[in-house]
Amino acid sequence: MIEMQTLCFTFMLLLNFRSFITKAEEEVYLGSNCHNTTQQTLSSEYQSNLDKILAWMPSDAAKSSGYNLTTIGTNNSSVYGLYDCGGGLAGYFCQFCIATAAREAPQLCSNRESAVVWNDYCVIRYSNENFFGKAMTYPTWHTIGTKNISNTSEIQTGEDFVRSMIRKATNETNLLYCKDGFNLSATESRYGVVQCTRDLTNEGCRQCLEDILAEVPTCCEQKIAWFIWSGSCLIRYDDHMFYLLNTEPPSAPAPNTQEKQGGDNRSKILIISFSVIGPIIVLCFSVYCFWHRKRVREERLPLPLFPKNQPEEMGNTDLPRIPLITIQKSTDNFSEESKLGEGGFGSVYKGTLPDGRQIAVKRLSEFSGQGSEEFNNEVMFIAKLRHRNLVRLLACCSEGNEKILVYEYLPNKSLNFHLFDVEKRKQFDWKLRLSIINGIARGILYLHEDSQLRVIHRDLKASNVLIDHDMNPKISDFGLARAFEIGQNQAKTKRVFGTYGYMAPEYAMGGLFSVKSDVFSFGVLVLEIISGRKNGGLYLSEDLTLLSYAWRIWCEGKCLELMDPMLEKSFISGEVERCIQIGLLCVQEDAKDRPTMSNVAVMIASDTVVLPKPKHPAFSVGRLTSEEVYTSRSCKNLSINDITSSITLPR
Repeated sequence: MIEMQTLCFTFMLLLNFRSFITKAEEEVYLGSNCHNTTQQTLSSEYQSNLDKILAWMPSDAAKSSGYNLTTIGTNNSSVYGLYDCGGGLAGYFCQFCIATAAREAPQLCSNRESAVVWNDYCVIRYSNENFFGKAMTYPTWHTIGTKNISNTSEIQTGEDFVRSMIRKATNETNLLYCKDGFNLSATESRYGVVQCTRDLTNEGCRQCLEDILAEVPTCCEQKIAWFIWSGSCLIRYDDHMFYLLNTEPPSAPAPNTQEKQGGDNRSKILIISFSVIGPIIVLCFSVYCFWHRKRVREERLPLPLFPKNQPEEMGNTDLPRIPLITIQKSTDNFSEESKLGEGGFGSVYKGTLPDGRQIAVKRLSEFSGQGSEEFNNEVMFIAKLRHRNLVRLLACCSEGNEKILVYEYLPNKSLNFHLFDVEKRKQFDWKLRLSIINGIARGILYLHEDSQLRVIHRDLKASNVLIDHDMNPKISDFGLARAFEIGQNQAKTKRVFGTYGYMAPEYAMGGLFSVKSDVFSFGVLVLEIISGRKNGGLYLSEDLTLLSYAWRIWCEGKCLELMDPMLEKSFISGEVERCIQIGLLCVQEDAKDRPTMSNVAVMIASDTVVLPKPKHPAFSVGRLTSEEVYTSRSCKNLSINDITSSITLPR
């Protein structure tokens, strides 16, 4: 083991907030310690290499397995650097953790050649000397809780428990990391974690952990909660489950809510659960069990969220969890200034993470039971769905009463923000509107036929179509989505949720939904995009809905009157007429008459495919003078195509 000339150690611990906090409360650090604190002037070459190491760490963490080391520079200017995210943490949130540590290290210990920075989920270390593979067990630092143990027998029990974790961490599979828990009594539980930097061998890690464990009797063993660490390893022991278990201990009970929230000052320095890989599997399985029981009670014909004959891995999402405090800080504690909008199940806020990435934070209302179900649905569904026309879900958070979804931020807001504003829709020429129609169609087609599950969205509308910086549409809000089993074509619910004007009649009136329900909603969207009008309100004092207005002027052979006047300089009449006809085909009253989305995609993409004549749309109560039109439920006058054809595509 080398003696580093200068060593900075910083332990950065996030404050565990309660369900409601005030804006004035700030993040509390357990402490920051710089040892051998003599500052010195770093050479410009060494400082440059150090800056490169600190920039390399978060960049590399984004694409690695959560651990790496490197050297930059030669001779006296060499900088040796290492980062490690414990417990399988990898990807964006490993990058986020490493970026935070790399930003803090040179600020807290400026003008030092060497530093070690541990925070809740990762460690970084750099030095002017090669420390790779060498266990650093001196000096050590510790922190302790305020409560004393009540039974001295716990001292030996706790030591045995920690030693068992050390054995697990240093076998061939646990990657120098282990977290576990056990029942101390019928009412008390204990939890722990051990971790080493992965440049060590199993034997080196074991020796490091044993060395710092040997110091516990002199500092910590009389306390219920303690934390001890060196530059290469750490051990934490607590009565609070400060993590989500990878696998549930055979006898460990669920933590008591009152224990979590409080009583003494110690609770304010306990960390927010932030595990990603194994814990999410447990979370998703629990969510499924809760959802399924609830559906069985409420519906005679339940539709499982994950059909039994689908691949098992569909229930195991890789969706990361993000601490509540990070979200609160990114949104200025959910301030009004950061609010982007509000819906039936909660509000959406704009946030900025410490690394500068912008996010959209959907905070579900704690008073909405449906909000809980919506949260579970979105975590399950969209975490597994990947398509350029679907909004990407980055992470979730479920702490106390808070249920939060973190999405990619799309700067151009929703389609209705542009489409139904006189000034903004001037920028939406025909080429852009046709591109948006195409993109929405491709997204729905993916849900219906190309994703791992056949997903029915059930709430397609203009406000749930977001626009990215390239003006591509992205379907969002999967809170009401349902999955179909293989071979299943429709399902029924007694609880109808959605938006009137977009809901198919069989769903709105009978709770019956299928892929054709989404097709109906898509048809409404198409007609809204073409006309720049909502499917509601009065049209020429003769029609109650946009659908009835579109149907009437279609039958009169004046379908271009539906077109938004803003399109007069950019439209192509044949394309507009064709899209109006496709929209009317999608909103036909009988679901059997509506095309599938695969058929719709072909209709939009090819102007050589002959379209069927549409029949009377649903919810059209317009005034047509021809009784014959109403009797036949079809329009004799006229279609741009007089030949009916069927389009059949393989799934």
